[in-house]
Parts: sequence; structure tokens; C-alpha cells
Amino acid sequence: MGLTGLVLGTLLPRRVSAEDIWTAPDGKPHFQPKAKRVIWLFMLGGVSHVESFDPKPVLNKYAGKQLAETPYKDALQSPFVKENLKAFVPGQHEIKLTLYPMQSGYRESPKTGALISDWFPHVSDMMHEITLIRSTWTTDNDHGAILQFHTGRHIFDGYLPTVGSWVHYGLGTLNENLPEFVVLGEPPGDCCGGMGTHGSGYLGPEHAGVQLDVKPEKPLPFVSPGPDVYREEQRREFAFLEKLNNLTAVEYPADSQLRARIKSYELAFRMQTAVPDVISFKEESEETKRLYGIDNELTRPFGEVCLAARRLSEKGVRFVQVYHGGAGNAWDSHKDLKKNHGELASKVDKPIAGLLKDLRQCGLLDETIVVWATEFGRTPGAENSNGRDHHPFGFSTWMAGGGIKGGLIHGRTDEIGFHAVENRHYVTDIHATILHQLGLDPKKLDVPGRKRLDIDYGTPIKEILV
Repeated sequence: MGLTGLVLGTLLPRRVSAEDIWTAPDGKPHFQPKAKRVIWLFMLGGVSHVESFDPKPVLNKYAGKQLAETPYKDALQSPFVKENLKAFVPGQHEIKLTLYPMQSGYRESPKTGALISDWFPHVSDMMHEITLIRSTWTTDNDHGAILQFHTGRHIFDGYLPTVGSWVHYGLGTLNENLPEFVVLGEPPGDCCGGMGTHGSGYLGPEHAGVQLDVKPEKPLPFVSPGPDVYREEQRREFAFLEKLNNLTAVEYPADSQLRARIKSYELAFRMQTAVPDVISFKEESEETKRLYGIDNELTRPFGEVCLAARRLSEKGVRFVQVYHGGAGNAWDSHKDLKKNHGELASKVDKPIAGLLKDLRQCGLLDETIVVWATEFGRTPGAENSNGRDHHPFGFSTWMAGGGIKGGLIHGRTDEIGFHAVENRHYVTDIHATILHQLGLDPKKLDVPGRKRLDIDYGTPIKEILV
């Protein structure tokens, strides 16, 4: 009977599992892409949408009044208040009820007529290249929303693959001497996702972002073997190390950490020459440097970062993630909003506009998606008399280039900027739009055993695509 069972077992159809038929991405897009690369600009702390890209003059009219005393009192009765809020600490960020006037003026964009804050005059001049999305929303009312914007999940759900890592995972490299996913600027603190905001979760460490500094002499730790080591000597050391790693890889073929380590050693050797050259601006004209504000002490730091982002993209980096605001979440203006946002905007406005202009002049904008985002907006109501609190219910993001329509406003918040009320988009719709333009279907990137929710995939915003 035992022998019969063995024979029958070989004759009966073998059950095929997802693991048996699944193959990793081959580096090719699933369909014809409209873009090749992404520059992702992220402002840490929560930029006020009503003092940037969604001015609300009604706030001036009802300034100092309680929300219940205005025609907009029903905002608190909206199902979005409870259904779309998963507070990090319940009760910590109560809705602020005393309406606060706009702290900046605003003007019409000269080429599109869109109302934009006076704090962003240079970006306002580039609105003809931009689709402004005024109806983004998220669920975290604390700075864990930074991680959520990058993974699509609440921080309570853990550290999952980020949008940059999905791009890295799905597409092949355009330059074998540079990482596919590069990070510039200071990441958020551990409270808000830390390195996880450009991490790769279960995709494995080889798909995480590589952090660089905009300093040609030392763009990353250990970029140079040191002055006492000859290039040939180092090459022999790497060859010996490669031999040992490959022997170990044969014994442990499923070890993703080992694969990532081998790739990192190989890439690190090639990067030692390539990265300092890309980060150096010696070959850039003075006119280009002025375009980014590098000739001005105020705008120079972020101007250098934005120029580095263009150079990295030009050399083949698929995804360049740029942080502004640092671990202190500088845009988090619970008080002194006018001073805080006014100063920060003056540091980033010209460099961002310069990036768009430069990409257009270089012929790169049509195949490069530029995204501007922040983790949430800020409340219509006042906090600490002259600030605004966190606001996840409706805020602004924008996209340009890479098959994105220019001069378009998509979506709308209500008259006081409380709720996204028209063409609402959860943050993963931004991810889905990027992946779509790069020729990727996120459902074809799924990893067996890693269940994803429908909201994780998002939906491409077809209305803003050329």
C-alpha cells in the first residue's frame, strides 16, 4: 500500500502554488512608459496648504470667530472626520475651532491664473508646467504621516516598502555606477519613520534608498579608501572579497541580506569615482547656478540639493528623494507660522522653480516626474494664537513633467480648507500615478506571502495625464 501511494502521488496532478510560478521583476516596464525617472521633493513638518497652494480668503472674513458661528459649521459633522482619522495619540490634536486668518498674501499665477501664496512667487511663475492637486488626504494626524505618505500605510502597520523602493524593485538601472534610488537632505526623525521613509521593508535592503551628501569631497561615508591605498590594491581586495561572498552565496542562495551585501560592495567600488563627479558642480555654468539660487546665501543650501538632484537624474538615477526640514520637521508651525513659513519658503521657492526651469531647458522634464509633497496640511483654526495644528483631512500636493498635464488644478477643498471635497485622493493615488507613468502595474509587483490592501495600490489620476 505504501508503494501504491507513492506511485499515485506521482500520477496525480501536482498542485501549483503562487511561489512556484512567481518570478521577480525583470527590470522591464509592464507597458510603454511615459517617464523614466522621478524627483520627489518632500517638505517635512506639514506645509500649510492655505498659505501655499490653496489660499482661502474666507478665513480672513471669519477670522477670530468660532467655527460654529460660521456657515461652515457642518465641517465637523462630515464622516471624513471620524472615518478617515486614525490618531497616533487619541485626543492629542483636537480640532482647532477659532478660525485663523491667512498669514500671507496671494496672487494669480501669471500664466494660469491659479491663486498661489506670495511666499512662493517663483513656483507660481512655473504653474504652467504643474498639475496642482488640492484634494490629498491621509489618516494620521501626527508626523507618522511622513512614513504613511511614503508607504501608504499608517505607522502602526509597520515599516513597509516605500514608493521609491517599489520603483527600484520594478525597474532596471539606467547607470550601473550609481544607485537607482538616492536620498538627499536630512531624513525625518525616528518618531516619524526615520530611515524607513526611504526604506524597502520586505523587498530587502538592496532596494532601499542610498543617502548622499552634497559634498564632492565626501558625498557618503567611506567613499574613498584613503590616501594610502592604491586603486589596484583596492581592486584586488574587492576581487578576493567577491570570491568569498560568492562561495557563501552558493551555500545560502535565499539569503537576501547576503545578496544585498554583495551588490552593495560592487556598487560601492564603482560609486567611488562616479558619485563625486556627479555631485561636483564645476562644469555647471554660473547662469545655471543662479537659476537655483546658489549665488545667494539664503537659497544656496537647498539650491545645491536641487541641482544635485537634476545631475543625478541626468546620469540615470531612477528615483531621487529630496527632504527639506530635517529631523526637526521644520515646517511644523504650531506657533509663529508667519515667521516659520515665510523664512522656509524663501529658502526653497527659487531652487524648486529653478529645478523645473533647468529640466525644461535640458530637455529632461518630459521624461522626469517632479513631485512636491508634505505629510499633511494645517488647520483652518488657530493654535497658540499664531500657529496652525496638523491637518490630514485635505491638503495640497503637485506634480510636473513625465506626461503630467501642465497648468491644471485638480481637486478642491471646501471654502475654509477643511475637507477635500472634490476628486479626493488618498496618498497612494500619487504613488499609483508615478508607477503608471513609469510603465509599472503595482499588482504585478506583488510578493507571494505579502498581502496588500486595495488602498495600498492606489489609483492613477488619469485626469491629470497627457
